Amino acid sequence: MEIEKLKKVIKGLSEGEAKSLLFHILLRVNLLKETEYSEEGFVNDVSKIYRTISDLTNEQSESNQEGTFKMVHILFGDSPAGSLKVVLKDLGVHKEENVISFEDIFSIGPIRHLHEESGKKTRFDWIKNHFNHTYDEFFEYKQKFQRTIHQIKSIPEGKSIAIWVAENSHEQTGLRYVLHLLKEKNNAIKVINTTKTYAEHFNRLDTEYVVLHTGEIPPEKLQVIYGQSKQKAPLSQLERERFEQEWLSLAENDEALRIWQKGRILSVPEDYYDQYMINSAKKLHSKQKTNDFMKSARLIGEVLGHLEQYVGDEFLEYRLKRLIEKGVFEMEGSLEAMRCYSIKLRSKK
Repeated sequence: MEIEKLKKVIKGLSEGEAKSLLFHILLRVNLLKETEYSEEGFVNDVSKIYRTISDLTNEQSESNQEGTFKMVHILFGDSPAGSLKVVLKDLGVHKEENVISFEDIFSIGPIRHLHEESGKKTRFDWIKNHFNHTYDEFFEYKQKFQRTIHQIKSIPEGKSIAIWVAENSHEQTGLRYVLHLLKEKNNAIKVINTTKTYAEHFNRLDTEYVVLHTGEIPPEKLQVIYGQSKQKAPLSQLERERFEQEWLSLAENDEALRIWQKGRILSVPEDYYDQYMINSAKKLHSKQKTNDFMKSARLIGEVLGHLEQYVGDEFLEYRLKRLIEKGVFEMEGSLEAMRCYSIKLRSKK
């Protein structure tokens, strides 16, 4: 691939797609260091990724034109969407099957009446007031959100739809929201539960891995799940109505945080993880032997790495800042960005 073409393709990737590709490359570097994964396998896999992205952007753009595709896949996040695009490209069906990605995180932020304009405005205002977005980032977020809704509502009749979800409050809330957006359409809709399907095909007695988020699944395993999904029956009308009703119930709640517990979405107060964050800080301080300042990213990474929920780092940083305001944590540096400040638990006098 020529250098200029490579630059053009990379520029055309969304941030999530780029992060997904980088993650899978670094994952293979780690496998090379810590497992029996061979150098030849590493070179082959990375070369495959390299070839795939060469024309991914242009071909995806072509496939988005109405009438040129037979099926639509809806995923929640650029990372899983990017991985699925790799799968569709490898299988040679990328011009027949379109991918729509909802980039928001539905486990956090208000969703009350989100299917109405007033609800969208409430959510947008909350995001603007609680997260450290630049004007351009916030404007792009709103544009993408509205564009994704338009794409979903514009899916032509007769096109099959597959909605990919893992067992977390983010994707499960998104599933119910999307099914409400599609309630007037007669398209065949199937739901692909990536957590369950991954466990059925890849877990063994000696190795068990629970998929928290669809974006964790590498393309080669996502391809197996894709193949298995061909046998899955679409939702019945009764099932669709149940999901739609569950959305309406969720959309009456004012809480800004949702968790996944025992197969259900539960709305909880936004300070739900605060004590967990404090306990994580105590654990890190005990490893230090002292109560020294640590980078805020270290604490947030510790919480993200052990939390069996999907919330994203922005929400956790927002809660950390609230705990700083309350005097639970001391801070040095600038709160302008996560990398710019350090924190420590305030010593009890």
